[in-house]
Amino acid sequence: MIPDLQLTADGRLRHLLTLDGLPAPLLRQLLDQAELLRPHAHAGSGARSRHPGRTCCTLFFEPSTRTRSSFQLAATRLGMDVLNFDVATSSTKKGESSVDTLKTIEAMGVDLFVIRHASDGAVAELAAAANPGTHVINAGDGRSAHPTQGLLDMLTLRQHKGDDFSALKVLVAGDVLHSRVARSDLHALRALGCGEIRVCGPANLLPAADELAGCRVIADFDEAVAGVDAVMMLRLQRERMEQGLVPSLEGYYRDYGLSPDRLARAAPDALVMHPGPMNRGIEIDGGVADGPQSVILQQVANGVPIRMAAIDLLLGGTSVAGLL
Repeated sequence: MIPDLQLTADGRLRHLLTLDGLPAPLLRQLLDQAELLRPHAHAGSGARSRHPGRTCCTLFFEPSTRTRSSFQLAATRLGMDVLNFDVATSSTKKGESSVDTLKTIEAMGVDLFVIRHASDGAVAELAAAANPGTHVINAGDGRSAHPTQGLLDMLTLRQHKGDDFSALKVLVAGDVLHSRVARSDLHALRALGCGEIRVCGPANLLPAADELAGCRVIADFDEAVAGVDAVMMLRLQRERMEQGLVPSLEGYYRDYGLSPDRLARAAPDALVMHPGPMNRGIEIDGGVADGPQSVILQQVANGVPIRMAAIDLLLGGTSVAGLL
């Protein structure tokens, strides 16, 4: 259902709901557009003539810092008006459904919704309810997908390692089961032809085997990190402690934390990545997070041009080469 929902009949992007099933040329188009827009992402005004008079609504039913802020900046950099939806003071507290909320705001003339929701598949349901001319970007739904995070991770990898993903060994490590970021990263790495995708984490924090198709699952973290070109660490969701899925934080760091000694097993120029927020001293050592191999803040910075590119493509933007 989602591939039909997010692509038009001629293969153009109507909604961005997941990276699963998107063709590599479309992913590369988004990465290329983001690279062209990057000079205008943090300071310049050269892209503000792209979509003046269009309106973006950030419809977040879950809290967010990085994603929401960067989408706000991305839309503003493209000349759009931005409407921020605050669930705490909205009519959803009075029993209004998510669909009714979207349709109400859509009736005010909103062109594009950026939606975060706690339930798997909820963003796709909202996209299905939207008018034909309205576009939806999934800013994270349940455990399912976080497509723009996956794209900004690929952009960061490409900036440091080049366009040939087939030459790379990439490790995704930690709480993969509950991570929508991990799923989008795996979808993107597969589509772009990553040479070797490794996955490591506690057995009870790994998803079903079909979700890890094409990946090399390695139980021992020391073995998994050996020789890789990038280590993509995932946040240990602390609520999993309450469910008894992790016996202790100390034990988790001992077995699955990225320490300086473990990083030394990777390739000498290996990248350290993390989607944030980080639990320092649990899934990653503070010195590693802030060290010379860390590109964590570059990932954050790349969120703005990637989200500019996604918005721009959905709204029919053409090449931005003339802006440079």
